[in-house]
Amino acid sequence: MPDHILICGAGILGASLAYHLAGRGPRVTVIDAGPAAGGASGRSFGWINASFFADDAHHALRVAGIAAHRCLARELDVPTRWNGCLWWEETGDAFDAQAALLARLGYDCRIVPRREFAGLEPHVANPPDRALLFADEGATDLAVLTETLLAAAAAKGAQVWLGARVDAVLVRGDRAAGLRTQTGDIPADTVILAAGTATPALLAPLGLHLPMLPRPGAMVWTRPLPPVITHILATPGQELRQDGAGRLLAPASANHQADEATAITESPADLAAATLSRLTALLPAQDIALERIVLAERPVPADGLPVIGPAGPQGLHLAVMHSAATLGPLAGALLADEVFGAVPSNLLAPYRPARIVTQK
Repeated sequence: MPDHILICGAGILGASLAYHLAGRGPRVTVIDAGPAAGGASGRSFGWINASFFADDAHHALRVAGIAAHRCLARELDVPTRWNGCLWWEETGDAFDAQAALLARLGYDCRIVPRREFAGLEPHVANPPDRALLFADEGATDLAVLTETLLAAAAAKGAQVWLGARVDAVLVRGDRAAGLRTQTGDIPADTVILAAGTATPALLAPLGLHLPMLPRPGAMVWTRPLPPVITHILATPGQELRQDGAGRLLAPASANHQADEATAITESPADLAAATLSRLTALLPAQDIALERIVLAERPVPADGLPVIGPAGPQGLHLAVMHSAATLGPLAGALLADEVFGAVPSNLLAPYRPARIVTQK
């Protein structure tokens, strides 16, 4: 059993790991240069889904991710809302293909015709002829969820150190031996890097290369409105949802989850204006105004899939992924069990670092 586990990163993955590791014997410490959820976790759309996936195995992982969120909600007071999603990002044959694929996989979805859609979402202009309803999907405030998990981990004995920059992974012989921070070395026999886009730089001195894609994103929050939409909406030109405070959350790029842009070339003002224009076209009777726009660099491994598990020296583990809103609770639970010697889950087999991390 490990004696001291160091987690680099206080985003949703680091928080989930701390929650699932704390109270099981070893010391657990979470370290981050910034505030909790100060990176991509605090700037996330927060959609929990398995309708967006790369292949059958990835779909199964995301379905398990939804179940892990529901399990977490039975343990903690979390900010997750299971309001379902109405999806019509594709039309025609592409719509039929998506419906058939999800039906083959046994996913809970059904076709909603135009008249029913108008009853479900009466404020949406020009309802689609058809939409798919994903009743099991939901959304969460990932920043609040991160703070909730860190607080619960601390209540079980974990320590959270914020404002402490991590400069390097320490190695002694063939084992991870801790982390070097701006204020000194911290010894440990198990190190988990859940540092998002900072992970490749921490691996490089170890002779390891984790290729990542440049995937900048921007998220728009509007000023609070009365309840105007019930579901998460995935339209051909905009994904959006309404949070518990009444704000509309909307990615500044169309088809946000499949967005492959490598750079943001527009100003925040122009991005916000274009997003608000799309929102106003969808909800024309509403007084939609900008509260804030936040830019973030999303942590996307080169093949777009999660990277979870051991890498490099013994005792070093990675947890890097773009889909942490869906997968955070599950990834934390499964990797925590592995650290304590459990049989590795088959769900993680396609996402091991060995497939993508190379020796330099």
